[in-house]
Amino acid sequence: MGLVLAMTPAPALAKLHAHPDGNGTPVVRSLESLRDLDDQSWQVVAYREGPPGGPLRLRIVGYPGKVRLDHPTALEVRSGRLLWDLEDVTLSSAALAGDTRSAAAEFDLAPLLADLEQNRPLRLRLPRVFSELAVPPYVVAEWRSLPDAPAA
Repeated sequence: MGLVLAMTPAPALAKLHAHPDGNGTPVVRSLESLRDLDDQSWQVVAYREGPPGGPLRLRIVGYPGKVRLDHPTALEVRSGRLLWDLEDVTLSSAALAGDTRSAAAEFDLAPLLADLEQNRPLRLRLPRVFSELAVPPYVVAEWRSLPDAPAA
């Protein structure tokens, strides 16, 4: 009698990447592609500039030409009964403020990370853009490691 082993593939894990930006400032980032309830794909980048303790940002990028993001619009984040409104800081980003495609938005991630105590899934909502973008626990764990991750 043969033995059959059922193997369940592990979910693909995003990884933190550390590298210097164009000005030589160290950047540590998490990059993930997620789909909203309408099956639209979004690039979600959480990053920290500089050494540990540096600014924490969450950048959401849609496909240019398919979406237009107006600023400022707060990002609503929900975990169970907890709710955060992350401040839109897109226009303070030199890289995004002059981008005429308007397919990206950037938010202050620090208030969310200061409150999170577990790697629970998150639900993101950007009014007039998407109603729900699910962030799995392994991505939340990676975001929570950003503040103290070693710089490049």
